[in-house]
Amino acid sequence: MHRSLQGSSVNTPSRISSRVRRIKPSPSTSAADRANELRRQGKSIVNLVVGEPDFDTPAHIRRAATEAMDKGATRYTLMSGTVELRQAIVAKLKRENGLDYAMNEIIVTSGAKSAIYNAFAVTVEPGDEVIIPAPYWVSYPDMVIACEGQPVIVACPEANGFKLTAAQLEAAITPRTRWLLINSPSNPTGASYTAAEYRALADVLLKHPHVMVMTDDIYEHIRFDGETTAHILAVEPALRDRTLVVNGVSKTYAMTGWRIGFAAGPADLVTAMDTLLSQTSGNCCSVSQAAATMALNGDQSFVAESVAVYKQRRDRTLANINAIPGLSCATPPGAFYLYINCSDLIGKKTPAGKPLQQDGDVVMYLLENAGVATVAGTAYGLSPYFRLSIATSIENLDEGCKRIAGAVAELH
Repeated sequence: MHRSLQGSSVNTPSRISSRVRRIKPSPSTSAADRANELRRQGKSIVNLVVGEPDFDTPAHIRRAATEAMDKGATRYTLMSGTVELRQAIVAKLKRENGLDYAMNEIIVTSGAKSAIYNAFAVTVEPGDEVIIPAPYWVSYPDMVIACEGQPVIVACPEANGFKLTAAQLEAAITPRTRWLLINSPSNPTGASYTAAEYRALADVLLKHPHVMVMTDDIYEHIRFDGETTAHILAVEPALRDRTLVVNGVSKTYAMTGWRIGFAAGPADLVTAMDTLLSQTSGNCCSVSQAAATMALNGDQSFVAESVAVYKQRRDRTLANINAIPGLSCATPPGAFYLYINCSDLIGKKTPAGKPLQQDGDVVMYLLENAGVATVAGTAYGLSPYFRLSIATSIENLDEGCKRIAGAVAELH
């Protein structure tokens, strides 16, 4: 008799490594899959899950890709990225962030997620700790676990603007701390650190030279308050030798499918990432790199135009949500999400008599009874909330809010 190919026998050990068995699929991807499955079954679903711009990539960026193909730029590039794209990244960091980097301190990756994971992979030893403020992007803790590290989750309540304080940072640091990971503006709350808040965090970090800092800046341009996104390195340049700046073109330029991210940091760290990537994924798509070069160097009018649309959606949807008894949402200064407080719904019962015991129950109720797909706050490390994406049309958002209001009104 042959063993099961899946190793499903109770006496057969799993052939999947323990580090992979410890991680879970992306909750936001799972929520989107569930919404799509219900839609395939013929149900009317308003999908407010996916954090992806609903705009087309700007025409001049698409043209750059076409021109690159026509010129034969369809072969392998340097592992760290084309010279042209890395030059564009150097110029962008100087122009927009006031940061100076050399070419050997820049690496291009297949999306910002790849940059984050590979930075952990080349630095984290088993048991090393990574401080992650919550609410956090769903992938952060599992990427740490996949690299055999230990996520240290620090709850940052709404009363503090969903942001890490200096006192919290000081309390979380131990001799095993390897990284502090900061996402500003953040997914899922849109929380954005000010220069003064960075100053307080930097003062703590200066006392602990073994702690490295990773900044996920992917939403930096999606701001609704008219402010320029501050950067901790601009506030405290002394942290430069232990900071990795992560960014990409996905959100700002509606280029999610092009899969181009990048990282800037100390040369030894970037070189190690280059080595690992050379033996795993290899270089990024040459055509996508040409498009990203144009995105960074070319006409930037799309950025302001798209942010204006996001702001209109944010303001309208925020008003609609806050008008629903039992729900409340703080005004996010950036990103394109609403992180909605549903604490007043916990303990209520559905029309079928089922009690809502946690935010996951609220999300499933809204999906199954109202046909609105969102993501539970448990996925982001802080409950009871749920996340709603405004990266969709006003019509979808209005319909979603209408359905949510109707479903909430039926609770008792």
